[in-house]
This record gives sequence, C-alpha cells and structure tokens, in this order.
Amino acid sequence: MIIYNVTVNIENDVREEWLNWMKTVHIPDVMNTGYFLENKVCKVLIDEEQGTTYSFQYTCASLEDLKEYQRLHAPRLQKDVADKYANKFVAFRTILEIV
Repeated sequence: MIIYNVTVNIENDVREEWLNWMKTVHIPDVMNTGYFLENKVCKVLIDEEQGTTYSFQYTCASLEDLKEYQRLHAPRLQKDVADKYANKFVAFRTILEIV
C-alpha cells in the first residue's frame, strides 16, 4: 500500500474557505479518479509564524497506480488549486510505503 501525502501551508485569511473547497470539491475530484482507496485530512499541530499546515493523505494499492494518477490526472487537479488560490499556499508531496 502507498500513501501519497500532500503537505500544504495555507494563508490564514483564506484558510476556512480553502479547507471547505478542498473537502467538498478537490478531494472528491481526486477520489473520483478511481486510483485511491481512502483519504485523510490532518492538521499539523505546530505553532507557525505564518499560515496553517495540513497533510492530505491518499492511500492507493500500488506505486504503479500512483504513477498513473500523477501522469493522467495530477497536473489538471493541481492546476485547479493553483488557479483558485494563487500565491496563498505552498505545497510539497511525499510518497510513503506502508510496511
């Protein structure tokens, strides 16, 4: 099993709207691609000077499934977020294997 982890720091002035949009639009769009079995949204519990950090974890069956998702769907879905919340967030992605 593979976890595709997306860590995002979002500016506080748009945080509530963004989090709602992520939960009601973006995450369902990602899940509807059919590559992921489940997802979790976690708030990172650290004191930060700017913004709030969240971890979005998507579980898939194999690394091959993740690579296909990244090739076929990720660019469009990432662009949707970037277009809607330009200059309001930073994100990085990590691939984890459940052992």
